[in-house]
Amino acid sequence: MNEIGTKDQEYEFIEQFNNKESEAASTDVTLPTKLYLLPLTERPFFPPQTLPLVLDDTHWVGTLKKISDAKSRYTGLILSKIDVVKDLKPDDMFIVGTVVRIHHPVHASGKIQFIAEGMKRFKIKRWLSKKIPYYVEVEYPVETAIKDELQNKAYTMAIINILKELIPLNPLYSEELKFFLNRFIPNNDPSHLADFAASLTSASKEELQVILEIFDVNKRLKKVVSLLKKEVEVVKLQAKISQDVERKLTEQQRQFFLNEQLKAIQKELGLHKDDRTAERDRFEERLHEIDLPEHAKTRVDEELDKLSVLETGSPEFALTRNYLDIMTTLPWNHYSKDKLSLKRARQILNRDHESLDDIKDRIIEFIATGALRGKIEGSILLFVGPPGVGKTSIGRSIAKAVGRKFYRFSVGGMIDEAEIKGHRRTYIGAMPGKILQALRECGTSNPIIMLDEIDKIGASYHGDPASALLEVLDPEQNKDFLDHYLDVRYDLSKVLFICTGNQTDTIPQPLLDRMELMHLSGYITAEKIEIAKKHLWPRQVKKSGLSRNQIRITEAAIRGIIESYAREAGVRNLEKCLSRITRKAAVKIVSGKAQKVSIGVHDLIPFLGQPVFQREKPLSGIGIALGLAWTPLGGVTLNIETSARKTKQPGYKLTGQLGDVMRESAEIAYSYVSSHLEQYGANKNVFENTMVHMHIPEGAIPKDGPSAGITLATALLSLAKQQKMHRAIAMTGELTLTGHVLAVGGIREKIIAARRVNVFEIIMPLSIKGEYTELPRHIKEGLKVHFVEHYDEVYDIVFG
Repeated sequence: MNEIGTKDQEYEFIEQFNNKESEAASTDVTLPTKLYLLPLTERPFFPPQTLPLVLDDTHWVGTLKKISDAKSRYTGLILSKIDVVKDLKPDDMFIVGTVVRIHHPVHASGKIQFIAEGMKRFKIKRWLSKKIPYYVEVEYPVETAIKDELQNKAYTMAIINILKELIPLNPLYSEELKFFLNRFIPNNDPSHLADFAASLTSASKEELQVILEIFDVNKRLKKVVSLLKKEVEVVKLQAKISQDVERKLTEQQRQFFLNEQLKAIQKELGLHKDDRTAERDRFEERLHEIDLPEHAKTRVDEELDKLSVLETGSPEFALTRNYLDIMTTLPWNHYSKDKLSLKRARQILNRDHESLDDIKDRIIEFIATGALRGKIEGSILLFVGPPGVGKTSIGRSIAKAVGRKFYRFSVGGMIDEAEIKGHRRTYIGAMPGKILQALRECGTSNPIIMLDEIDKIGASYHGDPASALLEVLDPEQNKDFLDHYLDVRYDLSKVLFICTGNQTDTIPQPLLDRMELMHLSGYITAEKIEIAKKHLWPRQVKKSGLSRNQIRITEAAIRGIIESYAREAGVRNLEKCLSRITRKAAVKIVSGKAQKVSIGVHDLIPFLGQPVFQREKPLSGIGIALGLAWTPLGGVTLNIETSARKTKQPGYKLTGQLGDVMRESAEIAYSYVSSHLEQYGANKNVFENTMVHMHIPEGAIPKDGPSAGITLATALLSLAKQQKMHRAIAMTGELTLTGHVLAVGGIREKIIAARRVNVFEIIMPLSIKGEYTELPRHIKEGLKVHFVEHYDEVYDIVFG
């Protein structure tokens, strides 16, 4: 890039340029064959145009100096294909442009401004300088004139008529047309008329460049007529849009003025109330319909007085109005009447749920105590069980049974205590907590509120929602529950809270102590079959739009689905499988491939694919024992395997992704068996110079807990004695170093897991015999259970 020098030198250059322009104006100079180029980015420059142009002096002051040095006032304006003019290459510019005469250049504030007078089209023949300043050799192609005068006149009149349509739509066209007519006569110069008309349009720069590159005047006129017609449609559409907007604004202004006049008239007649008065009257009308406690009424009166003096446009007015809106829509001292019929409650529970007799009995007991007192006080129940066993649905059934409104929300993943106790009113967008929102939606102060997934509640720097629930779920405290938004005590003692979770380990102990715990264990196969027949299958058939005559499924097929595709403790996957079957059956019936569909055992693979689960068989052999374990998803069986190899470093190792508690159980089992080998008929030196390997299969699944203690000891004894178990026996129990067998949990789930693999003989700790006795009869049916206090009894049962 060429530099000019100091500012004084630059202004001197401008003065010299203007002097040379005056000299050139006195003589008629022919157009030069070599030109310096100035690129344009927005649209091309046409010969009949005379317009001011502004350039950045950073790049182009050097080019103008070159033009001055060449004693020429002509330059070439060329359109750039890209929008950035810095470091342009020849390929970035079109080859046809317009030579212009430069008038009155002015250099100020980092810009160069001059008036460009269009002269003639040129075409680049050769690039003499491909960098700034661009310098080219050009030619001036001859324009092909129209020989037919009638055709010339027709095109000219067509363009003039279209311009007449455009002028009323945009006054700017009129000024440019006057300037053009002062320089040219349209009928005598159709070429300039076409260029002028094209320059008026809002066409894209590429379309205008096409016009510039047409040297055949006849073709150019045709192209311009087409562009002008398009421009007329665009301008008409713009005018219509503007008129529509103005009409709407005018109508809105008219309505506003009329409304203001109407308000003024109504105010004079005493018929109109301003916004503040109307809001206050609305809230006072609500207050007559609710029974506010004295402390709440005092707060509402204070807020109403504040509302009366606030400006309606102030933010404080909106905050106060929202607060009063919530205060006056809460169901203060409004309670629904409880339905305390035990017979009705039993019918609803039996209709909605199969099995779960122990849970139903607890609920009936709960309703019975309420019937004696004439009302059900607020209580806190906690349903714990695997997914899909009906924890949420049984909460709905309780609400139906006692005739209360039901509201459910999940606290799983909740990390902000404000979700429970509300936001303080100082925050923008503050709202009351979920508890008060539930009461407001239900319209009563004694609904049943279900807090789902309470074992998955979170905590963060925002606060601890579990701690906030301590006040909500404490019968001694929730009668004076204080929401941060309301800042007024509210009585929650009549609300029945039901919480659900998959396990109790992650629930904080202070919160757990406030709830009455009810376990919902998994279902055995027989129970799942009944649930599928009475509830799941009819529901899915109805959802699919089929009738019972169009589709049927055999009990054997349902059993096959349970055993091969849906072996979890609950029935959620079972319902998904049934839904998949009804959808595929619907496709067959709608497509005409079948009128009725019957699903038997052999039809499961076409409908559901290959089985997910294979039929389990307990492993048998030397060093193998079958244990039972509890997981949040239900009970499972554990095939514990042991092996030994001679080594110079005796000991043991554990595999199978075991937790710390289970590893300690393995250490205890190894120590106990090693010290009692001779007592149990094994070689006392069998583990000397021997590495014992204990493995629990399905290594991708984490395992933990103390209940595998006696199972690990049995597997080690089997290995030491080289004697396998006489029959399939499952066992569970914690082992101590002295051989005592301690109690473990999850008995029902473990029994269901044993039944699932057709094992009906189980060893359990004597201390849980009472818990076993309370299990439903159908779960205990066909089982042979041994209750033991010491491992000696386990040895006698297994190896005796």
